[in-house]
Amino acid sequence: MMKSRTLWFAAMVSALGGFLFGYDWVVIGGAKPFYEAYFGLVSPAQEAWAMSCALVGCLAGAMGSGLLSERTGRRGSLLIAAVVFALSALGTGMAQNFIGFVTWRIAGGVAIGLASALSPIYIAEIAPARIRGKLVCLNELTIVIGILAAQTVNWLIARPVPVGASLAEIQTSWNGQVAWRHMFEAGFFPAMVFLVGLLAIPESPRWLALKGKHQSARSALVRLGGETYATEVEREIEGSFSTESRMDVRIALRQPRMRRVLTVGIVLAVLQQWCGINVIFNYAQEVFSAAGYPLSGIFLNIVITGVTMCVFTFVAIATVERLGRRKLMILGCGTLAVLYAMLGALYLTHQHGLLLMIAVIAAIATYAMTLAPITWVVLSEIFPTEVRGAFMAICTAALWLACFLLTYSFPLLNTALGTAYTFWIYALVCILGMIFVMRRLPETKEHSLESIQALWGAHEQ
Repeated sequence: MMKSRTLWFAAMVSALGGFLFGYDWVVIGGAKPFYEAYFGLVSPAQEAWAMSCALVGCLAGAMGSGLLSERTGRRGSLLIAAVVFALSALGTGMAQNFIGFVTWRIAGGVAIGLASALSPIYIAEIAPARIRGKLVCLNELTIVIGILAAQTVNWLIARPVPVGASLAEIQTSWNGQVAWRHMFEAGFFPAMVFLVGLLAIPESPRWLALKGKHQSARSALVRLGGETYATEVEREIEGSFSTESRMDVRIALRQPRMRRVLTVGIVLAVLQQWCGINVIFNYAQEVFSAAGYPLSGIFLNIVITGVTMCVFTFVAIATVERLGRRKLMILGCGTLAVLYAMLGALYLTHQHGLLLMIAVIAAIATYAMTLAPITWVVLSEIFPTEVRGAFMAICTAALWLACFLLTYSFPLLNTALGTAYTFWIYALVCILGMIFVMRRLPETKEHSLESIQALWGAHEQ
């Protein structure tokens, strides 16, 4: 009988990387008006750089995750990410000037880049095929719990801002001097929990087998799932190694089939960002201000969106093995396109209040049960073991580059075109994404990691 508790514990520990990813990524949204006042940021370029500088680190961490994980293992690389998370949380909170703030935000981004690539890989490589989608969705669940935690911490720490408060008044207030620092520093505590938890779980058995450490791989499998599970997965791993030539990235990229698989991964990674939902989290102040909400009400609305994200991620966990990856991705793209078209119309006609909030919450709910978790599930399972780390690194790097462009471009697009036309651009992206998924993505549910490779040839015929 499978030792399901051990397996779920290992998956949940790895998924704590997602929690820190979500917390570190979103905490800046609530701190934004206060650190901007403290550092005297007034130009759109400065504001955009403060918000998007962490993405430089995300890109570097994602690009380095493949090489690092191949050399030190999936768990070893996550240990490095945990240490960097802890240090960057303290460093950002103690920054005395804007350069220091940016430096530590970039360091935190490196940890995000590592965790975003490696937590799903580790979970996919320890999970049995029948529940792999659910286990990988745990990573997205912890991401949204981290988002909610950041939003709640921001809400609890920040003190009410008087209506019409000037930049100077905010700068000298509790919020401008202390609150934003505590918002970042709070991330230190879950980082330490992540670090300790990683010391209690085994290395990925598929990585150990890839490195020729077959006895250690079997020991890890037995520890995770028992003797029967270990024997079953060992056969799958050995079968893949005997039927596939040992590849590195250069060899793999010479194969047309592997280039097509990598292209699908890159497009899905970019789509998850360019669908536009992250601007609601990262620029929540601007989005809700444009809808007519005062700053004091914005923090509560942000928490509401975080709760929505969390609740509907459970819907994804409940449906990913029943409906499958492909149907959920198509559903997400199509529904978001419709909702963004509605949001654009609401902004264009200056509709404020409840109606706009309902549309925003519906968009977040759709994203939470489709593109947000399912993209990570697909990326973690579509590549061969030999190049999974490297290809995942390429896709995650593409994701963070797309996220950088999205985050940096939103205030510029919002200023040049207005919020309505900006959301209509995101609607068009979602339509194109839906067409791509319908044409290029096969269904991977209930297949072992090793058997998924055969699906690509069948899907293309």
